[in-house]
Amino acid sequence: MIQSLNENDKKVYLLIRNRLVHGFEAPTFREIIKLIGKTSPRSATLALVRIEKAGLIQRTNDNKIRLTNESWSENKSITTVRVPLVGYIAAGVPILAEENIETFISISTALARPNNKYFLLRVVGDSMNLAKVNGISIENGSIVLVRQQPIAENNEIVVALIDDSATVKVFQRINNMIILRPNSNKSEFKPLVLTENCIIQELWSQFSQQIFINNFKI
Repeated sequence: MIQSLNENDKKVYLLIRNRLVHGFEAPTFREIIKLIGKTSPRSATLALVRIEKAGLIQRTNDNKIRLTNESWSENKSITTVRVPLVGYIAAGVPILAEENIETFISISTALARPNNKYFLLRVVGDSMNLAKVNGISIENGSIVLVRQQPIAENNEIVVALIDDSATVKVFQRINNMIILRPNSNKSEFKPLVLTENCIIQELWSQFSQQIFINNFKI
């Protein structure tokens, strides 16, 4: 049972479950290591052993991971919502206008929670490659799940809509100024200082690009 797992193992199991329930491949060792903040592949192996002993997954001889009947039964009533993946943003056109939407992807309501509005956005550039959401780095080409909302708290990672472009940054408000800070290992990225209002959306979760490219052929 999931209750018998430690917090890191729970994160790994939930990632595995969400991937497999939606028809995706199980996470790689590299993804598991990044998720739990470790460096050794042995850490991932031990996590999988504990999850398997808890009766939630089965590992096959060809290194595949499957959910057990017990684990599937936990998800038999799983529901999803269709969330638009936003690609190119046309000048003067709202971000969720038809011409900006590449496709729709079904996302579990455990992530895209009811009574909120979401969109998926492809990250371009390396200005946030040191930042992490749910233990996963925000890299060039990553796809992020964004919850629409008008405000944010200091030091939250947000998507800010400025004129006709969207940028992922760390949010700070100082008096009447909004500062959007990069978190990168590249020195060319500088903070953006705004005195005008911009639209802030909260970065709710993050998915590696591999999930969607492999399965939806984006």
